Order: sequence, then structure tokens, then C-alpha cells
Amino acid sequence: MGTPATDYTLAELMIVAGAEAFRNDGEVLATGIGVLPRLAASLAMKTFNQDLMMTDSEAFLLSEPNPISGRKSHEGQKSETWMGFSRIFDNVWSGKRHAMIGPTQVDRFGQANISALGGTYEQPKIQMLGVRGLPGNSISHPNSFFVPSHNTRVFVKDECDLVNSIGYNPERLPKGYELADIDIRIILTDLCVLDFSGPNHEVTLVSLHPGITVEQVVENTGFEVIIPEEVPTTPAPTEEQLAIIRELDPQDWRSKQLKDNPKGDRS
Repeated sequence: MGTPATDYTLAELMIVAGAEAFRNDGEVLATGIGVLPRLAASLAMKTFNQDLMMTDSEAFLLSEPNPISGRKSHEGQKSETWMGFSRIFDNVWSGKRHAMIGPTQVDRFGQANISALGGTYEQPKIQMLGVRGLPGNSISHPNSFFVPSHNTRVFVKDECDLVNSIGYNPERLPKGYELADIDIRIILTDLCVLDFSGPNHEVTLVSLHPGITVEQVVENTGFEVIIPEEVPTTPAPTEEQLAIIRELDPQDWRSKQLKDNPKGDRS
């Protein structure tokens, strides 16, 4: 288990909580999109799930995750084999991938939006990335969500302004799909960890980060969240985990990913 740390940041707490999403995956391609999700997947690969696969974000599969800071691109990289686009797509379509993505909106069904906000489809108020590969990814393999600022602009009351991914919405299921075919693992935010384990796949509170209350989660979520009778506290990082995180990010890029990056225990 290791020795629980007493001095850690919120970013480090979230990295460790995010790593847990990959614990029981076995040999799948772990894709963490963004600094903290990438570090979470890397931590999982270096500790409790060494079967995880990870690329260098270009064309090689790694036997050990690359640090995200502190050295030149590909310097000292431990490449295992070539992993070009064709092999990536074979991997995606086979379901042997787990991505942790950062949606701009999430609704109660777990449908996500990374594309556009407000207005109409033809003329949105804010244009973002476009749907990119999210529709195909969401129906092909497990996904988790990373939300650095938990608020009602992200967790919207109604459906997302533009639905980019499959969710637990029976009204939008593609032909031939059932709710059991959908695999959204966790939602990791700066307040808590959520999943879809409630009745009819309703969003459920899994753990509260130290110092955060149920009321804060409810107030900052635009839809109802299932609250268990007893809600555990998100475990603190261990000293051993912090040492690995520092090895992966010696220049502390992780601290710049959250507003003010407060202490991990905000009590």
C-alpha cells in the first residue's frame, strides 16, 4: 500500500485517483489526453498494471512511459514496437483501448461535447475542436472523463449542446446497440470521483476529495447525482506514488493544470 503522504497537491491527488481507472484493464492501450490524464495512465503502468500499453503519441509503443517534462522529445525513450495509425485503428476497433478525455460538457447520460457551444449546429456561439474521433471512440472502447473544474457549465442540466459521443441515453442508441454495450468508467473532477453505477446507469458519487462536501458536488452539478449513504474520501497519494509522479514530471507541469492548484486536502 505504501506510506500515505501528508503534503500533496490537488493535481497529485487527481493523478492518483485517475490512475485507479486503469487498474483492472489488463493489456489495453491507455490514452490520457492532457497532462494529468497522461500522468495518471503512466502511474498506473509503472505500478499496479504493468500490462498497460502506451504510445509516444507518435508512432511507437513504449515498454515504459515517457516523462512529460525534463528531457528532449524521445530522449531515452524505451520503444517496444511500431504503432502507426493503421495499428492504432485496429486497436481502437477491437475495443482494447481506454481513453481519459476532457469534455467541455457532460450530461446526465454521460454524453459528451467537445465541439461547439450555444446557438445552432450551423452557427454555434462558440466553435471548438469539432467532434473529431469521439463518436467512433465512444462506441468502440471504454472511456473516462477528466474535468478540471467541476461546475454547472460542464455538468449541464439538459442534454449537451451538441452530442458528440454515445452515452446511456436509450433515445439515442445507434441501431444494434444496447445500454450494456456502453462503457464509461469514471468522471474525475477537482471535487470528486463519479461513475455510472446507479440505477439505469445514473451518475453516482464514488468518493469526495479531502475537505469537499456532498453539498458542493450537488450545487455544482446541473443534474441529480446518486449519493450513497456512506461516501468514502478519495485516498491520498502515497510517498512512493509521489516519487514516481516527480520522476515523470520533474519540471512540475502538473501544478499548472488547475487553477491555483491548492493543497490536496482542502479541509
